[in-house]
Amino acid sequence: MPELNLERPIIFFDLETTGTNILRDRIVEISVIKIFPDGQRETHTRLVNPGIPISEGSIAIHGITDADVANEPQFNEIAPKLLLYFEGCDVAGYNVIKFDIPLLINEFMRVGIEFKLEGRKIIDAYNIFCKLYPRTLSAAYEFFCGKTLGADAHSAEADTKATIDVLFGQIAKHPEIGNTAQALHELSDNTDPDSIDADGRFKWSGSEVIVSFSKHSGTKLRDLAISEPGFLKWIIKSDFSDDVKKIAHDALSGIFPKKPSDV
Repeated sequence: MPELNLERPIIFFDLETTGTNILRDRIVEISVIKIFPDGQRETHTRLVNPGIPISEGSIAIHGITDADVANEPQFNEIAPKLLLYFEGCDVAGYNVIKFDIPLLINEFMRVGIEFKLEGRKIIDAYNIFCKLYPRTLSAAYEFFCGKTLGADAHSAEADTKATIDVLFGQIAKHPEIGNTAQALHELSDNTDPDSIDADGRFKWSGSEVIVSFSKHSGTKLRDLAISEPGFLKWIIKSDFSDDVKKIAHDALSGIFPKKPSDV
């Protein structure tokens, strides 16, 4: 394995969380690996009680349940030592810039601690991956088909034909993904399993519906219907999709979505 040329320690870390909302969701597990300039490593992993229910979609991914973390310390109990552990270190991970770092910063903010990025080098293997292997159709065509798009690239017909070639190339290179419409459909689906509407404005938190945007992010819909009906009326009058407006309209009448498993 190649060596990292480090001037100071760097911490690779990953979070398992209650969900995917960086403002609302909480940490349920954190793993850190500190690599020192001499190549030595320290690894620490621990569970954290988030203080809120873990979504079923997240449990399906990481397997950590509410019962698993019930007797673990909450973030405020580990925050001071964690901050000290990160002191003087650069930070690295996979997709940390968009997810893990913002969520960690918010966790620290909730307990009155500022986690500063100033002076730290931030390394994100996901962003590096995307730059090494661009996600354009031309790049995919060259990678999977071994050819370069011609002068007519980006015409509708040429791009459509290239897309077909890319898909067949993906199936040939990765037969494990399957070649049925159903298998490819499931692999293509990038929706949040907790989303109730197509835009993800309302989501499931356990069997409760919560708002996932605005200053009310993380608030139960049934609570908003009582305490902030004006917010729901604003949704109905604003430029939201019909399904979002229907959920808001029904909530004002005391009608709330029922999770399929609860019906």
